[in-house]
Amino acid sequence: MATKNIDPNLRLIGDYCKLEKNDMFQIPEYQRAYSWQFYQCDKLWQDIMDYMDSGAEDPYFFGTVIVDCSTPNKLNLIDGQQRTTTFLLLLKALQLHLSDAIDNMDVTADTKALYKGLTNSYDKLFEIIYKADEEKQEEIKADWKKAKGIMILENRSVNELVNFKSDFQKIMEAETSDEAERSVYKIPRKKLDNKYTNYFRNFDYFCGKISELSESQLNQFAKTILTKCQIIEIKSWQIEQAITMFNSLNSTGMPLSDADIISAQLYSNSKDEDTFKQDWEYIKDLSNELCERNVVSIEGMLQQFMYINRTREKEYKVGEVTVPGVRKYYTVEHSKLLKKPVELCAEFTKILAIWHKIKDYPVVKLLLKFNENFKLFFISYLMRFDVKDITKAKVLPMAECLLRIFAMLELSGRGYSSKEFKTFLFNENLKLVDPSYTNAKIEADFDKHINDNWDESEIVDLAMQYDKNILVFLHEYLYAKENNLKFDFNDKVNVEHIMPASGHNLDVIRQDAGIADIDEFDEYANMLGNKILLEEDINKSISNDWFKTKKGSKVSDKKGYIGSSYGMAQKMAAYPKNVWKKGDIKKQTEEVAKRLAKFILGV
Repeated sequence: MATKNIDPNLRLIGDYCKLEKNDMFQIPEYQRAYSWQFYQCDKLWQDIMDYMDSGAEDPYFFGTVIVDCSTPNKLNLIDGQQRTTTFLLLLKALQLHLSDAIDNMDVTADTKALYKGLTNSYDKLFEIIYKADEEKQEEIKADWKKAKGIMILENRSVNELVNFKSDFQKIMEAETSDEAERSVYKIPRKKLDNKYTNYFRNFDYFCGKISELSESQLNQFAKTILTKCQIIEIKSWQIEQAITMFNSLNSTGMPLSDADIISAQLYSNSKDEDTFKQDWEYIKDLSNELCERNVVSIEGMLQQFMYINRTREKEYKVGEVTVPGVRKYYTVEHSKLLKKPVELCAEFTKILAIWHKIKDYPVVKLLLKFNENFKLFFISYLMRFDVKDITKAKVLPMAECLLRIFAMLELSGRGYSSKEFKTFLFNENLKLVDPSYTNAKIEADFDKHINDNWDESEIVDLAMQYDKNILVFLHEYLYAKENNLKFDFNDKVNVEHIMPASGHNLDVIRQDAGIADIDEFDEYANMLGNKILLEEDINKSISNDWFKTKKGSKVSDKKGYIGSSYGMAQKMAAYPKNVWKKGDIKKQTEEVAKRLAKFILGV
């Protein structure tokens, strides 16, 4: 039997939406949730109305739809799921209003043609929505329960909330718009229109717009949407081919992500589809949770495994830093990976499980403040271990090595692609994936590389000029470690300027500090020695106060540095002077710079 490849057709919306008895549109598991909003439906409506008003003879074109037909009777929507769903909601709203118009119409010689036009359109819509010929239509009208269970679109997307999925079917089965409203899901704790899903809100929008039309306008609108509006439907019998076409021809909406493409191909290669769906849903849920914490997204996970696998397989040599795109790597260069969905999902799950386990380690939270490229090499090292065996002690040596090199990147102001950073880390990654390459050897590699490229005086000079905030966190970590203090931080931490950088008393504060002018004031205010970490609530209460007030007088008040849990704030609370001057800032900045330099150099 010959295999079909591509079947492109220019089709009227009315013909495109009219399915064979056993066929059904299907939204695949990897597709996005239904996300069209009011403004998109309004644009669709206005486009149709403007076309009607123009009197144009040529059909109106609504873009391209790509359908994967590799599963019998299932028309998987690769491109066009949002538009197809919206078209069907519009057609349902139109069917209900045509029914009302026909039932309430006074048929006379003058209105007979109009009545016939409305009835013809109604019959076509009934056939689309219920796959019903004339006989079946009469059966449903006599007993509307027979409309239940007739499906023209099934949403299998794992990204659509379970409670939302049934709304489309409930709307399609409803005999009236009131019945649709009663049956659809109401989102808890939401009010007004916000309590409804996008399905009902868009359906209700169309109902409102159609109700504004006169009978003649309704007749013209129905004819226009069914016989004047077109799409190009491209059918493919190979899912990979359909997805490739989508990426080439995508004309509306957002393009499929790398994760969408890769999950589609994994799904198509899965021997147990239900198990794959469960595995992929777990991967998406865990990656979404980690993404909300700015730890790793699902796209980042794919990139990290690519780095790990390229290194394991020695696909590059020392000195090479060229990296293929994630999509190309999986779908073109290493499509064999996608032939083993179980094994690949296990690798993805392990990556995410590692990040989930370590995400609250203080040293990891600190690293996450820096250039995110560190993740590519950190995870290579951590994949050596079983997740259950990972501890803070195993994480710390590699975390501090990466802190040193990325602190230098932060200080230098040079790009990550510079040979001192990217080239070194790529070379080192060949060793990080090797469990036999010890922590001592890794630390020795970092020591040699850093000391070969920078010396203490250079690092101190750079730190003296540094005016951003990331290294304030690193310094707090180093000060705590040096003094055997606890170190951690959460989202409610501020970088506090000991000499305020803003406020009402800047002129007096500047004079007290012995600073001559605004430019010098800005320079000193942003030095590392003038910045510490401070709890948000304390910072809000004292941020623009005098230094003596900021220090605080009583621990019980917890309104000054004395009430902070951070080591540097405690140090400032015990500062022997009640004024904070230019010389104090410079002296403390020198101390900070030397502490950073010693850490970076591994001294």
